[in-house]
Amino acid sequence: MDPIPETRDSLLVRLADTADCEAWHQFTAIYRPLVYRIGRRKGLQDADAQDLTQRVLLSVSRAIEQWQAGPKRARFRTWLHTIARNAVIDQLRAANPVVGEGGTTAQLRMQENADGRANVAELELEREYQREVFRWAARGVRDEFEESTWLAFWLSAVEGRPIPEVADELGKSVGAVYIARSRVIQRLRDKVAEYES
Repeated sequence: MDPIPETRDSLLVRLADTADCEAWHQFTAIYRPLVYRIGRRKGLQDADAQDLTQRVLLSVSRAIEQWQAGPKRARFRTWLHTIARNAVIDQLRAANPVVGEGGTTAQLRMQENADGRANVAELELEREYQREVFRWAARGVRDEFEESTWLAFWLSAVEGRPIPEVADELGKSVGAVYIARSRVIQRLRDKVAEYES
């Protein structure tokens, strides 16, 4: 599938109104599970990952009025990455305080490690965002397809199994698997566009 587009500006503008429950519902449907999984992947226990998620969403709610779209401004997800990264680093720091020794060389090495972890965290957040949007879209369109059509898509596109193998397993022609896969992918793209518009 194509890369997931940016979170739509109209939703971000609506988030500035903390009373707009529908906007916050849409936003948290994607970002709550995303931030939670990042926390779990960083080794946080369930309760700590839940706490991290709440802190990130609270930080976003407090600061969303200050974020503005623009060609010279960071993308929203870059801004969110920074909030999430800082929250993860703070959480890990609190759990594992570092006692530093040594001079400038040791400090430089520690800074390099911190920068590398920050870049990895940002990439992970981007991947998780894409996965969560896919999950959301898949839940939204799943019931629109017959079981065999969905399986043809899932087995070939998601699990990456060879199309002839999927065709054999489902008792379909190779062409039928390609068609089913294409129909579901197009519908998923449309559903993602709905979220982003």
